[in-house]
Amino acid sequence: MQLQLISFVLIILHGMDYTGCQQHSSSRHRQHKQLSGVSSGCQQGGCLTCSDYNGCLSCKPRFFMHLERIGMKQIGVCMTSCPPGFYGTRSPERNTCTKCWSECDSCFNKNFCTRCRTGFYLHLGKCQEVCPEGLVRSDTQRECVPKCPAECELCVNSEICTRCRPGLYQLNGRCHHVCPEDYEPSDKLMQCVPQVHCEVAEWSEWSPCSRSGRTCGFKRGQETRTRQVQQYPSPFGRPCPEISEIKECLVKRRKCLGEPRKKKNRNNNRKENQEVRSKKRQQRERARDTGEREDSRNKTEHRHRRGHDPDSVSPEEGLVQ
Repeated sequence: MQLQLISFVLIILHGMDYTGCQQHSSSRHRQHKQLSGVSSGCQQGGCLTCSDYNGCLSCKPRFFMHLERIGMKQIGVCMTSCPPGFYGTRSPERNTCTKCWSECDSCFNKNFCTRCRTGFYLHLGKCQEVCPEGLVRSDTQRECVPKCPAECELCVNSEICTRCRPGLYQLNGRCHHVCPEDYEPSDKLMQCVPQVHCEVAEWSEWSPCSRSGRTCGFKRGQETRTRQVQQYPSPFGRPCPEISEIKECLVKRRKCLGEPRKKKNRNNNRKENQEVRSKKRQQRERARDTGEREDSRNKTEHRHRRGHDPDSVSPEEGLVQ
């Protein structure tokens, strides 16, 4: 009986040793499989070695190892750059992605944030809940920004304004209701822009003395000169001066080249007019003489008829009888 009991114990111990050997062999086989990189995932991306269970175990050069948590386990991923909320660190052994501080949404390194999470505001690479004195919080930028002057809508700091409130004009970082001297407002740019003044060229030479388009046959005339506009003024710039001038002039009277012929023609016209007037006068005189002769003839014939007519009695004779 005792011999049977001892044999049974030996059989049990032998079975336990065999099971432990099998487990140890399986573990060594799984470890060898992981190190040898038999996963199909190693054939693509930046993985150098990997396993089906843990993903990438090492990355190719210049790639960053990033651990992504999936439930209770982490999966290794090789990336060319780290995702938001992480920053990359390089070393001869491996390049890794390290998580930023909890208040950082993105960072350059562990000491310098580039964007803060909601409720924090960036200032000099740090995320703060309260901005320093002289700065105010910007919820859109998540930064501590300068407190702008009252007339300023957007500024770099308390002294430099980049955009003024409506109705004001910006010049050299300041806002103006009225632009300074030598500047004028531009409603298109809402800025004070330099004034542009008129510029003219030198005067031309005086023209020859003339009168009614002629340069001879007179004693008093006019001379003119002009100059060109080289730069027209802006709306508030200095206007252009006179670009033409006229002055009186005297010349030694001289005959024009065509004047003798004209004078001769005038004399001929005058003579013809005199002849016409003379002829008309003569016609009037002849008409008057002819009329007078007719009247005289009529009177004579009337007296003659009276002297030879016995029945004709004058008014005086009738009264005497």
